Amino acid sequence: MTQQAAALQTYNNELVKCIEDLCSKREELNRQITQEEEEKERLQHDIRVLSEKLSRVNESLAQRLAARATFDRTIAETEAAYTKILESSQSLLSVLKQEAGNLSKATEPRRKEH
Repeated sequence: MTQQAAALQTYNNELVKCIEDLCSKREELNRQITQEEEEKERLQHDIRVLSEKLSRVNESLAQRLAARATFDRTIAETEAAYTKILESSQSLLSVLKQEAGNLSKATEPRRKEH
């Protein structure tokens, strides 16, 4: 019986060692799971922060694009009006010169014919 008892004791020792090894591996796995869960939480927080920031930037960009479109429209309208003013000024100047020429001719002393 002592051989059986010794074999049983050996089996028991091996079984305890295997259980201890499994518990150790479980603890290591649990530590890794905890680390990854913490990393996941950090990443989710970063995603929320970046999403909020992206939303604010998109909002600001939309406002700036609308403002730029308003500037572009105002500039185009102003340039068109300025061009019309220049054309009117040229026409006015041309008419004024022509009228001044006509007035000069009308006010010149007439030459007496001999």
